Amino acid sequence: MFDWTQIDTVLLDMDGTLLDLHFDNHFWLEYVPRRYAEQHGLSLEAATQELLQRYSKVEGTLNWYCVDYWSRELALDIPLLKTEVEHLIAVHPHVVDFLQCLKDKGKARVLVTNAHQKALQLKMGKTRLGEHLDQVVCAHDVGLPKENPAFWGRLRQVVNYSPERTLFIDDSLPVLRSAHAYGIAHLLCMLQPDAKQPARDSAEFRALKHFEPLLCSLGCQT
Repeated sequence: MFDWTQIDTVLLDMDGTLLDLHFDNHFWLEYVPRRYAEQHGLSLEAATQELLQRYSKVEGTLNWYCVDYWSRELALDIPLLKTEVEHLIAVHPHVVDFLQCLKDKGKARVLVTNAHQKALQLKMGKTRLGEHLDQVVCAHDVGLPKENPAFWGRLRQVVNYSPERTLFIDDSLPVLRSAHAYGIAHLLCMLQPDAKQPARDSAEFRALKHFEPLLCSLGCQT
């Protein structure tokens, strides 16, 4: 799939790439609407419709990913609510093996996420994935979401990477387009970010459903 001799750094998304996006989809599309309806005396249908409209207004911005923003906007303790369904946080198949293989092959492993620091802390604590990463960067610390092509230049202030020798893996097409616009040479799209949903089609970027093919291409046993 890739000429790994041309890759020094692997940048990795978290939600939908390393972690099953089912947790986030359930939380924002089902759990939060239910709790919002209870809090504000609304029907579930009305609460869901209102929240979807609110989500769409800030989608692709840092506020969309900011749990403090949503706590204020919705008058709900979003970090607390996340802990109530944290049992749904799950790592995608072959992820740990892939991260170990990258280490064995001398590749830098950098998590680059739009997730808010509080969500990141919850998920890293639950999964212990931080033990398999060389560096973790949160977009809120950089000051821009990954959807903004300028993000990738700012990222180079905290991560020593060469765009032409970097592989970036994400499940978001807008984010992958942003990375492509900046000049990251190797891009890979995850086709099944939510394990409970069917795999998607993507002709725009190289794509795969899980990490096992990368283990094979790296020459690591599965």
